[in-house]
Amino acid sequence: MKFNPPLEQGKLLKRYKRFLADIQLADGSEMTLHCANTGSMKNCQTPGSDVWFSRSHNPKRKYPCTWEVVAVNHGFLAGINTARANALVKEAIENGTIKPLQHYDSIKAEVPYGEEKSRIDFLLEKTDAGGDDKCYVEVKSVTLGESEGTWQGLGLFPDAVTERGRKHLRELIAAKKHHRAVLIFCVQHTGITKVVPADAIDPEYGKVLRQAIAAGVEVYAYRAAISAEEITLMDAIPVECP
Repeated sequence: MKFNPPLEQGKLLKRYKRFLADIQLADGSEMTLHCANTGSMKNCQTPGSDVWFSRSHNPKRKYPCTWEVVAVNHGFLAGINTARANALVKEAIENGTIKPLQHYDSIKAEVPYGEEKSRIDFLLEKTDAGGDDKCYVEVKSVTLGESEGTWQGLGLFPDAVTERGRKHLRELIAAKKHHRAVLIFCVQHTGITKVVPADAIDPEYGKVLRQAIAAGVEVYAYRAAISAEEITLMDAIPVECP
């Protein structure tokens, strides 16, 4: 996913009201950005951090600029715009990066499904003379890296208690009874090399995640390369649930 034009840079002053962030530009002026992230953004909103933002020329937008990337601990970059995660995964499916999802011939987004009235991020299908082959794919964005001690490359999900995330896991478990079900962690953090459930933040999510894996839900994580010019998923990293 290329940024055209490349992202612009500033310094974070503060994030507030969940969806807003104030930054300072190189000339000393200040600007308010839209923050497309509903999570806690733990370890990703330290005042004084370098930030990068995109600019929209839509005259109807109250805040034309969107916060995209932040410099985090240990010199790494994190992509905090969670709205990018689905597009990154779709791109990675289509260009062959996500190898386990390569034999389908159609991909549909935001398809209603499940007993709890959810929408699956992607429904992959392959139809042939032998019947239909469906795969339900849920996407979650990972930006929380460990913050204490020597950096070990550990990424954690979720970064806040998430009943919605648990609901999505339950829906995948139900879908797996009849079709393939997959959870993809889209790791928008250049330093993360392994993903684990954040049991200290939401132990119930970790419990349901382990139940999903035991029920046959496939869980993968793919890490992004991040720059002011481009974000793209590049390789698979382990998901561990000790």
